[in-house]
Amino acid sequence: MFRILRTVLCVLLLMGVSPAVHAAQDVETVVAKVQAAYADMQSFRAEFSQELFQRDSGIAQKRNGSIAFKRPLLVRWETAAPHAELLMVTDKEIWNHLPDEELAYRYSRALAEDSRSLIQVITGQSALTRDFDVESAQEQSDGDLIHLLLFPKEPTTELTEAQLWIDPATSLIRRAMVMDFYGNTNTVELRDLRKNASIPASEFTFTPPAGTEVEDHTEAVHPAERALKN
Repeated sequence: MFRILRTVLCVLLLMGVSPAVHAAQDVETVVAKVQAAYADMQSFRAEFSQELFQRDSGIAQKRNGSIAFKRPLLVRWETAAPHAELLMVTDKEIWNHLPDEELAYRYSRALAEDSRSLIQVITGQSALTRDFDVESAQEQSDGDLIHLLLFPKEPTTELTEAQLWIDPATSLIRRAMVMDFYGNTNTVELRDLRKNASIPASEFTFTPPAGTEVEDHTEAVHPAERALKN
């Protein structure tokens, strides 16, 4: 379950430039525009589709649902299919609720605050070039999207490579892929992204329903490779 938490959060919130990005200067321009677009964003809503691919087995698991984000770092990631699941970063803690199993996991909010995590990058709170070496990965199949390849300056087993596909009209992330040391990938595509959406604070609060078993991991000692580094 802790690995699933890592996989989901890394990509949250796993989101005017020419689509042809070849020179280093062009990459720098794209990155600067992405950073500016997210710096100006106070909140967003979007629908997502997600594919978790296990290299050894060749099995791909597909999910879909919705995501809401609000500054400074509030996230509601709700999977609708194939099974209901809620992952929420509140102002105090992180919750992972599995309603079908009547089970909820509680984690420290600190897991979402690592400046090197992709959740920080995608929500505009971390500089891409500070923690990653960024290159163009443009291919003909990318169409109008700008395709960037990111190598972490301090790779971990959970994150050895990431890729971003950016909408040139908005400089917002449309798709993100994260690869771990074993070649497993987590790809999230965002649709119908509504920037600066009005989102009530109540959407980022969670109380376990009656009858729910709660496993509390807020005091657990986590290894150096913390949950959001992938």
